[in-house]
Amino acid sequence: MSSTAEGAPRTVVVTGGGRGIGRAIALSFAEPGAHIIITSRTAEQLEKTAAEISAKGAQATAIPMDVTDEESVAQGLGSLHGLVNEVNVLVNNAGVGGGEIVQGSDVARWKRTIDTNLTGMYLVTRQILPLMASNGRIVNLSSVLGRFGVPGYTAYCASKHGVIGFTRALALETVKKKITVNAIAPGWVDTDMAVLGMSQGATHAKVSFDEFKDAMIAAVPLKRIIDPAEVAALVKFLCSPEAGAVTGQTYNICGGQVMS
Repeated sequence: MSSTAEGAPRTVVVTGGGRGIGRAIALSFAEPGAHIIITSRTAEQLEKTAAEISAKGAQATAIPMDVTDEESVAQGLGSLHGLVNEVNVLVNNAGVGGGEIVQGSDVARWKRTIDTNLTGMYLVTRQILPLMASNGRIVNLSSVLGRFGVPGYTAYCASKHGVIGFTRALALETVKKKITVNAIAPGWVDTDMAVLGMSQGATHAKVSFDEFKDAMIAAVPLKRIIDPAEVAALVKFLCSPEAGAVTGQTYNICGGQVMS
């Protein structure tokens, strides 16, 4: 696997790489000699993060793309053929949050959640695998809601449980090329998506945003929210040579939330 002097992979693809966790992951890999490829539906966010990647001395490629659209994924990632010889790391980070109870729910919203969080990961991985180098790394972003259920979040829970199942099965499909496949299950992370999730939760619970946020953080044993850089650091470890024997696993990074 081509790498820098420190052993960091050179060619990295991060979906949803324009903001939040994806941005933090992309920037964590950005160093001279690296090629960081980020995708998102929002071109403006992509270009801003691409500029930050370039400022750190890495090559940046921004691909506007909708992971829920098979044609968009095929065209967007198909452009990598001829641009790169191989991909060393794929991070399936693109996702949406939010929720509603099943009774009377919006079917279109259910499909959008599943298509983004689960089917999108499948479409991207399917497109990247032919380019994936031996000893490559795939990391999929699940959630603590992939570990347990929460009322009103059936679509999100189903999609994130699905990420873990996909990870376990794919890990066995890629062993011949020594490609490892793992997942990460974050708790509350300091991102715009978390703010949206808390806002929706507060509305559902009929309390203020601050009251809901305080209650959610109080339920975390470490009593704090996670920084996106902490998630990025775990991703980097799973993509390092030291993690070469780790595959088919899901790592919680939640302040102990799954123990509650």
